[in-house]
Amino acid sequence: MDVRLTLKELSRLVSGELEGDEKHVVTGAAGLREAGPADVSFLGNMKYGSLVAATEAGCVLVPRDFRPANGESARPSRTNCIRVDHPQWAFAQILSVIEQETKERPSGVHPSAWVHPAARLGAGVSVGPFTVVEKGARIGEGTVLGAQVYMGARAQVGKNCLIYPQVVVREDCVLGAEVIVHSGTVIGSDGYGFATVGGEHRKIPQIGNVVIEDNVEIGANVAIDRATVGQTRIGEGTKIDNLVQIAHNVQIGKRCLIVAQVGISGSTRVGKGAVLAGQVGIAGHITIGDGAVIAAQSGVMRDVAPGETLFGTPARSHRRQMKLHGHIGRLPEMFEALKKLQKKVEAD
Repeated sequence: MDVRLTLKELSRLVSGELEGDEKHVVTGAAGLREAGPADVSFLGNMKYGSLVAATEAGCVLVPRDFRPANGESARPSRTNCIRVDHPQWAFAQILSVIEQETKERPSGVHPSAWVHPAARLGAGVSVGPFTVVEKGARIGEGTVLGAQVYMGARAQVGKNCLIYPQVVVREDCVLGAEVIVHSGTVIGSDGYGFATVGGEHRKIPQIGNVVIEDNVEIGANVAIDRATVGQTRIGEGTKIDNLVQIAHNVQIGKRCLIVAQVGISGSTRVGKGAVLAGQVGIAGHITIGDGAVIAAQSGVMRDVAPGETLFGTPARSHRRQMKLHGHIGRLPEMFEALKKLQKKVEAD
């Protein structure tokens, strides 16, 4: 289905203030540089404010107080604008409408899929080609299982979830409502648990599960290990990027942001609202406090207080690490000064 939205309709959708032609029609969305007359775009970073005057977009979402650097009106004669409180979020609302209108929704169970007679599918569930749903699994109404998905025995998936192709949800794992899981992710793989006895590494059975709460999104190729006993848990509203490893018995709070290539070792607890930037490594059996921020490529080996910001390896407070980096940058000059001082002392 084609999307055709007037700017009057868009301004109502995003609760914005339109400056321009309310009858102008847009059919798509694009960035400021790429947009054409039939596209809506947005200004999410003031760094790109000069592009508003240059863009070919049919409409631009701008902050309510936006003014060009020259102080003139935000709206050039040929650019329609909608002033909103949060341009990026307003743009997301429009993208949601476009997606709903243009994205084809699958329905029914594909003939090549295999669903165990003792599995339960809710109303409106879609099961894609070559997908397997094992005995005792329960899939909530409106959920979509893409092609080649595996749902293990007694796995539970809530309402209106979107499970992309080639996702594995192993036995006894639980997903809440409106969870999105991208391709290649494995939920409920065995935790890395071994006991070294007489020089041999013997496997410790991993008999717990994984619980994913409501409104979590998990990127591609993520591994979330099942607990040795008990649960590995991901809190409501948390967003996990691609290529993340979450070990057994980890507890992640609500509304956390976990960016690509993060690794979290076993039994660590991450508080609500914490941010773990790209390639962060977290040691096992520690606690990351609520609202803590760990900068990219940091290695955390101790507890982190609520609201604390750390970076570096080993991770230190932001202020201390910046001071250390400043000293490191001056080491060559300091070394030369030390050599001169040493020569002077030796000469005396």
